[in-house]
Amino acid sequence: MRWPSPRSFGIESKPGRRHFWRSAIAFDKRSAKSFTRINERIRAREIRVIDENGEQLGILQPFEAMRIARERGLDLVEVSPNAVPPVCRIQDYGRFLYEKEKSERAARKRQKITALKEVKFSVTVDEHDYQTKKNKAMHFLAGGDKVKASLRFRGRQMAHRDLGYNIINRLIQDIGSVGVVEFMPRMEGTVLHAILAPARKEVVKPKAAPAAQA
Repeated sequence: MRWPSPRSFGIESKPGRRHFWRSAIAFDKRSAKSFTRINERIRAREIRVIDENGEQLGILQPFEAMRIARERGLDLVEVSPNAVPPVCRIQDYGRFLYEKEKSERAARKRQKITALKEVKFSVTVDEHDYQTKKNKAMHFLAGGDKVKASLRFRGRQMAHRDLGYNIINRLIQDIGSVGVVEFMPRMEGTVLHAILAPARKEVVKPKAAPAAQA
């Protein structure tokens, strides 16, 4: 989308006017990106207004609230559009966007993306290899990731599927409280697999202090 030039609105293209026009376009783009209505974009007939100090100014018409905001050199920002009536705040819109982006970045950092890690076994796995892969599975689970334990049967090994089930079931038992079974062992073609998920950590509630004896 191309933004209209100042000339299309009958505005002379002077250096000062050009700078103001570009600033207005940049401000409008930030507003559209945040999906937040401000100033003239607010469509409600009546709004509940909070000033920059957190004081309730009551229910006003948007033009009255904008007049107050402009007298204070600030903007009128719609912060709760679904409220009845919508709630708007008098504040610096640039500061509002900065704080919003800052909180969203912090939330993304705290968010844990769960991955599915795979640990592969074979029917002929030896004890040392089994212990290594079991420890790897426990490490993944402790880190908050799910684990897919898989075992592929090759050729005549399909006649001894009970050996494969024994290995996967042993892994489930050895993992113990570190993980929980999300999908029990099952066959898909020539592959036996199970899905393990991290165990939920129980929140330990502090014990109430004993009442003082009189």
